[in-house]
Amino acid sequence: MPIRILSATDVRAALPMPKAIDAMRHAYSQLSADKVTAPPRQHLSTDKGVTLIMPAYLPERSEFGIKVVSVYDDNPNLNLPRIIATVLVLDPATGIPKAFMDGASLTAIRTGAGGGVAADLLARQGAKKVGLFGAGVQARAQLQAVMTVRDIACVNLVSRTQASAQQLATEISGWTDAPEVNLVSTPQEVVGDADIVICATTSATPLFDGKDLRPGTHITAVGTFVPEKREVDTTTIRRSDRIVVDSREACAEEAGDLIIPNAEIDAEIGEIVNGDKPGRGSDNEITFFKSVGVAVQDAVAASVVLAEAEAKALGTLIEMA
Repeated sequence: MPIRILSATDVRAALPMPKAIDAMRHAYSQLSADKVTAPPRQHLSTDKGVTLIMPAYLPERSEFGIKVVSVYDDNPNLNLPRIIATVLVLDPATGIPKAFMDGASLTAIRTGAGGGVAADLLARQGAKKVGLFGAGVQARAQLQAVMTVRDIACVNLVSRTQASAQQLATEISGWTDAPEVNLVSTPQEVVGDADIVICATTSATPLFDGKDLRPGTHITAVGTFVPEKREVDTTTIRRSDRIVVDSREACAEEAGDLIIPNAEIDAEIGEIVNGDKPGRGSDNEITFFKSVGVAVQDAVAASVVLAEAEAKALGTLIEMA
């Protein structure tokens, strides 16, 4: 009974952003069509941290996976990552484990790809300028996804530290079709002329004043996933003509951006994918997408990774019995 072990490098090789965006379109579609089994994520706390368990099964394509994510704030003092994630892929016909892979890289790509689906459906077709809050792993992934669906020419970037912002700007300069990157110092400079605003931080309080948004802006917020924290203010939510989420159920429990202002959700992104709800209605609309992450994303992404890994002989096969 062999199981394929896949490193972060293997996952990234098997899941390029265009393929990941297509996978997330499918994941969201199945979720909103109620064609998945995905119980709420379970939180198990220890003295030092918390572990989240996220299973999902999508029968249409036999996608079956379980992600385990641990968040331990003291880990950096031990020279260990604060967040550790792994994903197990199982055969739904037999229950036999088929693959065990790095979950951090998978999560980064699939979350970014989710934002890419939202930008594709909700951002104006001519969007060229991005306002980016954050310079971490998810900021990179979100920008890469947006660049996959729109011809981005300029990025106004702000981060908690100048060093991290400069590091990301240098990295972006080496990308194919790299946009111009401006390191700015104020939130107004980030959002003032942006067509797309990306919020990918750990901030517990709003990053900018919603009054500074211009008509036609699309905002994606992915950084917070607890009820008491939010990256966008009430003004942003009130000004948004369309409020779209990855999962109504999950966001009702976890999305402080929406819970604090008691916002009304217009659609799940999968409902727009399926044609059940409209996306952007005009070039002047302000659209807002909130993602807290759902297990179906991991199950679908992991299934794609495994198929590519098998085709390209990636990873290491270990005999378990």
